[in-house]
Amino acid sequence: MQSVALIDYGSGNLRSAEKALVKAAQDHDVAARIVVTSDPTTVSSADRIVLPGVGAFAACHDHLLERAGLIEAMTEAVRVRGAPFLGICVGMQLMAARGLEFGSTPGLDWIGGEVRRIEPADPAAKVPHMGWNGLVGMGGHPILAGVAEETPMYFTHSFAFFPDDHADVIAWTDHGGRIPAAVARDNMAGVQFHPEKSQAAGLALLARFLEWKP
Repeated sequence: MQSVALIDYGSGNLRSAEKALVKAAQDHDVAARIVVTSDPTTVSSADRIVLPGVGAFAACHDHLLERAGLIEAMTEAVRVRGAPFLGICVGMQLMAARGLEFGSTPGLDWIGGEVRRIEPADPAAKVPHMGWNGLVGMGGHPILAGVAEETPMYFTHSFAFFPDDHADVIAWTDHGGRIPAAVARDNMAGVQFHPEKSQAAGLALLARFLEWKP
């Protein structure tokens, strides 16, 4: 049975994410053991990594740094061994080179780009962006298999990750202009929305991640 390390660094919607991953595995008959952990040894040897995140980019980055050896363990698993990785909300944003919330803060720099405040062209589109929005412009990535155009997912954020290379964006959403909703490169993927709050579509996406073989 594969092990899935759900990273506990004090900045994630852990219990909801854990329950959703367990249910996704059960409903889709995927053999997976979900482990909520901040232990570097457990993380470095995990078969898959999920990094959640809620709050400000800088605070989440600092919380990761406070856990000695955690970033190094994630890097070993994801960048060296090639374990599939999923970042959720700020967990996705941390994949960027830098975040521009409350100054400039370095990210993991796994996918080039920056996290910056949403600036909708339509004044009716409020910030923060909260609620259900459809996915558009999907690029056929395996974790989105079976997800139809305009499938609604649940968003809550004021900042978004804008990769340097648009080819790294595998889905967009429209909130007074297009915003990256999901990114991917190699064995790494991230979603700006919360699949654990996105009902059946979100659970299906988590199941596809658990089955993904990059």
